[in-house]
Amino acid sequence: MTSREVLPPSGGKALTSRQRALLAELEELFLVDGFVHFTLDDLAAKTHCSKSTLYALAPSKEQLAVRVVQHYFKSAAGELDERIAGVEDAREIIGVYLSGIADHLNRASAAFMRDINDFAPARAAYELNSRAAAAKIRSFIAKGVADGVFRNVHATLIAEMATVLVEAIQTGVVGSRTGVTDAEAFTALSELLLGGLASRP
Repeated sequence: MTSREVLPPSGGKALTSRQRALLAELEELFLVDGFVHFTLDDLAAKTHCSKSTLYALAPSKEQLAVRVVQHYFKSAAGELDERIAGVEDAREIIGVYLSGIADHLNRASAAFMRDINDFAPARAAYELNSRAAAAKIRSFIAKGVADGVFRNVHATLIAEMATVLVEAIQTGVVGSRTGVTDAEAFTALSELLLGGLASRP
């Protein structure tokens, strides 16, 4: 794949039920096997559809890969928002949110994560998702301080450090240095934050 490919237009017609099902099928395929090595012929054969059906989703294999990766992260973000909806305690919100990220990343094979890292447009989608997650974590910490369940000492600094750690996980730095998966790293981040911010008696 080449990194010069542009994203497919965000506008256009709403997806049909068949197209939504096809995106979900491609997502499951990519999560298990990755996507860089597939040709459009391969994908058409595996999903039992025509290449023209795939072209209706995106005009090239590269753009189709990006669309599927974006679909994965967008679906994950929506489910995470549902998990924390109605939860008021900031400690529980952070625990549920980061546990949810770990759950979603546990679905992803090493091949999928490697292909994301190696293909710039897909990596950009992951980076965008990570920045959004870091912003949410900062807001959760601020809520915890305001509610009195987190210590106010260095809360802003800890929020920024959490952002740095999220970026280090996303870029593969943490995994390469420790040998853990991204999912395991997000679980450890949750434990670190909740332990460090907890109010002392």
